Amino acid sequence: MSASSPQPFMVSFTEMATTLHEVHQAHAHMIKTGLIRNTFAASRLIAFADTNSTDPTTLTYAHSVFTRVSKPNSYVWNTIIRAYTNSSSPVLALLVFHQMLHGPVFPDKFTFPFVLKACSYLHWIKKGQQIHTHIVKVGLGSDVFIQNTLIHLYASAGFIECAHNLLNRMFERNVISWNAILSALADQGLMEQALSLFEEMPEKNVESWNFMISGYVSLGLIQEARSLFDVMPLRDVVSWNAMLTGYAHVSCFDEVLAVFEDMQNAKVKPNSYTLVNVLSACANVGAMNQGEWIYSFINKNDIKIDGFLATALVDMYAKCGNIDKALEVFNNTLKKDISTWNSMIAGLSIHGYGEDALRVFSEMLAEGYSANEITFVSVLSACSRAGLLDEGYSVFYLMVHVHGIKPCIEHYCCVVDLLGRAGLLEEAEEFITAMELKDAPAVWVSLLNACRIHENVKMAEHVAMWLFKLNPQDSSGYVQLSNIYVSIGRWNDAREVRKMMKAQKVTKEPGWSMIEVDGIVHEFLAGDGLHSQAD
Repeated sequence: MSASSPQPFMVSFTEMATTLHEVHQAHAHMIKTGLIRNTFAASRLIAFADTNSTDPTTLTYAHSVFTRVSKPNSYVWNTIIRAYTNSSSPVLALLVFHQMLHGPVFPDKFTFPFVLKACSYLHWIKKGQQIHTHIVKVGLGSDVFIQNTLIHLYASAGFIECAHNLLNRMFERNVISWNAILSALADQGLMEQALSLFEEMPEKNVESWNFMISGYVSLGLIQEARSLFDVMPLRDVVSWNAMLTGYAHVSCFDEVLAVFEDMQNAKVKPNSYTLVNVLSACANVGAMNQGEWIYSFINKNDIKIDGFLATALVDMYAKCGNIDKALEVFNNTLKKDISTWNSMIAGLSIHGYGEDALRVFSEMLAEGYSANEITFVSVLSACSRAGLLDEGYSVFYLMVHVHGIKPCIEHYCCVVDLLGRAGLLEEAEEFITAMELKDAPAVWVSLLNACRIHENVKMAEHVAMWLFKLNPQDSSGYVQLSNIYVSIGRWNDAREVRKMMKAQKVTKEPGWSMIEVDGIVHEFLAGDGLHSQAD
């Protein structure tokens, strides 16, 4: 077989390759057999970069192959431009495009959509306008795919009128053309304009509805999103996920579970994004039965547990009280990320397993993961809950002086709590006064709580007065001081504190809780007698 005739097996092997190593093997064979001189065969090596454009090494390799193709055709040029467009460096797509302009192969109708997308990603509207002018000069201004990309470029840059004018001049406008403007309006939060356009559209597909729903969700307008969702003629998994995300973001976790139940009844198969949202809701309301069902679903459908999904499972089991199951999921997860480690450490902390939390933290560092601010909040909290004073000091030092992380209010609160639980109230106050954030009420609330634990009324009064000065409308100082007085029988003083609250018009948010009974989540407010099963 001649080198000009690509060998089907080798080309097929290249297309099926999943790693750069496999592509290198195919490349070596092509060089050995002379197949590399075939433009189409060489283009398959470059095409691998298009599906792996997030990997800089793959892109570098693809470009090296591209530069060695003696006579690249338009397909080869377009393949490398598309790979760069979808990479983290879309500016390189424009550089290759400018090389192409010098011939002998010139840009065609397939080139320009990729280049215009690169301009959109870079927010280079002027460059996009220049390319638009070139498109008109070469007679491609009426191509529907190029027009749709131009509409999206102008709309995403805020040039809505330009985009609309292009739409109105199109001879073959389709739903994609309308969606190009609709998606840009929704992304920019211009929902009144988006709704007006949506109602004007002669044809809508499920994507059109999803743009609107996601736009409302991103602004926290959940009721508006739900109103559209309820009248959609057809829903896909993206539609359901948008509603799940919306309810999760406003902490309506019971609604997340209700929507998920409706999704199951509609026979729509959830994806990993769905499951993460629902597991988060289960964690927040303590619905372990439903969380268990999701875990069974994941295993039954051979869904890979890693990253966000592993984190959500660990978090759900830990918050629902089954720390052993959380550890089982964690230990069985081969591909962990920093969030997975953080969730496991936080779960152990919540359950009072301070030494185990420190052990997991040490394993994380030993495996080469970089701890972040969230990691140290969980580790410091674990030390505080377990009374590990020396270890807590060491962790705080490690965070500041080794990892170079500037403490935030949560870290300071953990250290104050650590000292307070150990009965070192004076040291805790000295620590606060030396802080950059000493005027943050949260650290003083932590110290006040320590005063309550150790029944140090004198310091409690001092700390409470400081809190009243910092934030007169914060109820926590009043309530804790009142409770301290009640605990030692100083009823008159407790009443005076309550009077101060009333005079300052300070209100305390009622406590609430949720419980799962027979798969149904019930919500209660403190002192609420309205629940159907309340005595």
